[in-house]
Amino acid sequence: MAFATRRFVRAASSSSAAAAAATAAAKKLIVKHVTVIGGGLMGAGIAQIAAASGHTVVLVDQSDEILKKSTKGIEESLKRVTKKKFADKPEAGAEFIEKTLKNLTTSTDAVAVVHSTDLVIEAIVENQEIKNELFKRLDKFAPEHTIFASNTSSLQITQLANSTTRQDRFGGLHFFNPVPMMKLVEVIKTPMTSQKTFESLMDFSKAVGKSPVSCKDTPGFIVNRLLVPYMMEAVRLFERGDASKEDIDVAMKLGAGYPMGPFELLDYVGLDTSKYIIDGWHALEPNNPLFAPSPLVDKLVEEKKLGKKTGEGFYKYK
Repeated sequence: MAFATRRFVRAASSSSAAAAAATAAAKKLIVKHVTVIGGGLMGAGIAQIAAASGHTVVLVDQSDEILKKSTKGIEESLKRVTKKKFADKPEAGAEFIEKTLKNLTTSTDAVAVVHSTDLVIEAIVENQEIKNELFKRLDKFAPEHTIFASNTSSLQITQLANSTTRQDRFGGLHFFNPVPMMKLVEVIKTPMTSQKTFESLMDFSKAVGKSPVSCKDTPGFIVNRLLVPYMMEAVRLFERGDASKEDIDVAMKLGAGYPMGPFELLDYVGLDTSKYIIDGWHALEPNNPLFAPSPLVDKLVEEKKLGKKTGEGFYKYK
């Protein structure tokens, strides 16, 4: 009898746990409508993968001219995707493009479009004040259930969340460039982010075909926290005269299997972007040697030699 009672208690406990899990899942937000703020490469890429995975997407930027350029870039990107994905089925590829573009609209009025969105993803300039002002304004007009997320790669998600009244419905979604190709998304959970919000962001990341990893709100999250100090240490190695930048690049490509050497990568990312990140981290932790600024990087940025986008950085580009 005691044995039977124990079995019944265990079964009842299991049923209760299952019911609790089911209730939690039922409360979790399923993202259907997405608003992406910022029509640059990152924002357009995020809008593309969200639309391609069946979400209704509105891409927002300051002017119709920018948005036309963004839409054209998305169309070209979709054509490249379909060439690989539907190599033997051109009709299916054309249908995929048409369906994706039907899911995507554009707007210059962020306030108007957030009234009916489940998720706002911000992908604008890396400036704390500008981002805070955007989130503060949208917070007044977005529905209570709407989750806010930032694609920032270097700023604290907690500080951005504090500009709103929805700290529990705020997290980080850090995608990587080019978004349609890169599989990773870093999902950032602040101390205030609710479990429901975190799970919704993880589910959304999987729904758009990405592999999410979770990280606390620490400088640089996972990838940049390791990558930026690595690139800066390569610069310091060069500054000391220990090795040439060419040999350092070759060594890391052939010895570590990296697709780019650190100087090639710095030029690709943009020296101004790298300087902005390292300066911000140095301000947070001035005694951390990993975050020490580089005189050479500072000099190149001052000379407007920012890398591939300006035609010259550590290397010259035609």
